[in-house]
Amino acid sequence: MILQGTQTLTSLIHIISESLLTPVVILLVIAVIIVLLAFGGIINEFISRKAISSKELEELIRSISFSNNVSQMKEVIDNSNLFDYQKIILNRIADNYDIGKEARKAFASELISDEETRLIKSTNKTDILVRVGPILGLLGTLIPLGPGLAALGSGDISTLAQALTIAFDTTVTGLSVGALAYIISKFKKQWYESDLITTETLAEAELESISRW
Repeated sequence: MILQGTQTLTSLIHIISESLLTPVVILLVIAVIIVLLAFGGIINEFISRKAISSKELEELIRSISFSNNVSQMKEVIDNSNLFDYQKIILNRIADNYDIGKEARKAFASELISDEETRLIKSTNKTDILVRVGPILGLLGTLIPLGPGLAALGSGDISTLAQALTIAFDTTVTGLSVGALAYIISKFKKQWYESDLITTETLAEAELESISRW
């Protein structure tokens, strides 16, 4: 039983719901493109990625710790297997050897914090898709079911079959986008967290070495 006066509102909601199907499908296609590009990017990063080993890190810490001047310290950093952004951070810390101890420590912390923010931003798209992908899939599932069930009531099996096909396709697509985006974000965050820990460790070695000059 439909309450008097609500028929217009329910009709409006029905129109809005039906009109959302095309945008949902378009957004799903865009999400698939984004996640595939991100997947290609992470494969390329995995192939080209050469993080330093614990032995290399140990040797690098010792070399930095026993550096006698800025030039020697920067030479050690530049000749290491660190990533370029790590070298930039450590070299900027070394270049500011002449400022106060506390200021130097705060400056190093700020550099690392800025880099952490930049790395986190690089995973924003996939982080969003982890949640948005399944939501779009669910919307793509529910929206066609209304007309499909209505068609079933009038005996139109063809329309129902088409609605169910759209529903299943969007569900699978949305869940696949969410799952792949989760895997990409998970691996990238693990890599970046490890890199930042390495950078922080070397920065501490730098600060201790500089404080002895």
